[in-house]
Amino acid sequence: MKIILTQEVSGLGAPGDIVEVKNGYGRNYLLPQGFAITWTKGAEKQVTVIKRARSAREIRDLGHANEVKGQLEGLKINLKARAGDGGRLFGSVTPTEIVEAVKAAGGPALDRRRLELTGAIKSTGSYPVRIKLHPEVTAKFDLNVVQG
Repeated sequence: MKIILTQEVSGLGAPGDIVEVKNGYGRNYLLPQGFAITWTKGAEKQVTVIKRARSAREIRDLGHANEVKGQLEGLKINLKARAGDGGRLFGSVTPTEIVEAVKAAGGPALDRRRLELTGAIKSTGSYPVRIKLHPEVTAKFDLNVVQG
């Protein structure tokens, strides 16, 4: 079965890639989850739109990834979250909130799906965050969650 990926699927490809998969995998998982659309000539034209959007937010090459890594590791990132008396948060910190905090601190725009957290952030304090910028480059920075 020939499909066009609309989201990144690990081990398969990135958005806009045209891949061949087994019929059951495509019909029972990728299509219902919205990770892919069936391949047609008209849908193939949509690939250019998807790839254009991907290139706008993607790290261009290894040199650019190292440059972004240097920017991230030099930032002091604070995230204000509602918390109770003991420092316990009402809810938890999401990857989207982390990406917004990085942007607010003067950092680059990041893809929230590439963030790697060690666990759920449910209290105030400092937490290590890793982000995979490129297959060969992973940046690490500390996120300071404060009561706010």
